[in-house]
Amino acid sequence: MSTKSTGVPGEVGTEKLMHDFRMVVADAEELLRATAGQAGEKAAAARERIQENLATAKARLAAAEDALVAKTKQAADATDEYVHENPWKAVGVGVGVGLIVGMLISRSR
Repeated sequence: MSTKSTGVPGEVGTEKLMHDFRMVVADAEELLRATAGQAGEKAAAARERIQENLATAKARLAAAEDALVAKTKQAADATDEYVHENPWKAVGVGVGVGLIVGMLISRSR
C-alpha cells in the first residue's frame, strides 16, 4: 500500500496519519507527567494540545475513510460496467479462475 497521495481530494497519506496519532500519544504522555504532581497552567496547555491533535487526527481519519469508500465505489462501478458491456468475457474469466483454483486445490490433496 502506497503512502503517497495520488491527487484524490481528501486523500491522506498513511505517514501523516501515523504522525498525527504519535503526536496525540506524546501529548497524552506529557499531560500525565504534568498532572502527576500538579494541575496548573502546564496541564491545561497540554490538555488543549491533546484536544487539538485529536480533532485533527479524527478529521484526517474521516477524510481517509471517505476517500477509501469513494475509490471502492468507483472500482465496483467500473467492474459492474465492464461486466455489463462484456458478459461473455466476464464469464470466461470466471471459468478460467475457477479452473485454476480447482487445479490448485486438487494438487494440494
